[in-house]
Amino acid sequence: MANASAVLKSKSHDEEINIGLETKYRAQAATSLSDILAATYRLTIKSHVYHWNVVGPLFKPLHDLTEEHYNALFKASDIIAERIRALGHLAPATLGEASQFAPKANEVGKLTAVDMVNDLVADHEAAVKVMRDTAEKADEAGDVVTADMLTDRLTFHEKALWMLRAIVAE
Repeated sequence: MANASAVLKSKSHDEEINIGLETKYRAQAATSLSDILAATYRLTIKSHVYHWNVVGPLFKPLHDLTEEHYNALFKASDIIAERIRALGHLAPATLGEASQFAPKANEVGKLTAVDMVNDLVADHEAAVKVMRDTAEKADEAGDVVTADMLTDRLTFHEKALWMLRAIVAE
């Protein structure tokens, strides 16, 4: 039973792991995924704030859509953080100040539903660009797990972009 105890002891985050991916690649991927995780949190918070504060004729569709989005984004953050861990790195313990992610309180009341949608579109587009680049690098490195995860994330974000744009289309 002593061997079982030794196996259960946690190991340092900087231990050498052998999962068929280069050490340098894993470090670069963990950094990129940490950026993606921060972008995911930013969108989660913004979507939640806009969910609470949207007014006007677009209230119901945007209220419902942002709720769907912040729930999906929150779940995605766990998946992304766990992939960082699987690559042998610590998931970020701090993601910056949450206040930097959220729109300023005195500005939210001045935003129209269209302003909110345009802000979310800009953040989704920025996230998609980083995800696509990171997925391509994962593919090149043979990291099919990260590439697959990012394909799922890209699918979500591109659909979110389509839906957000459709709400404000004239």
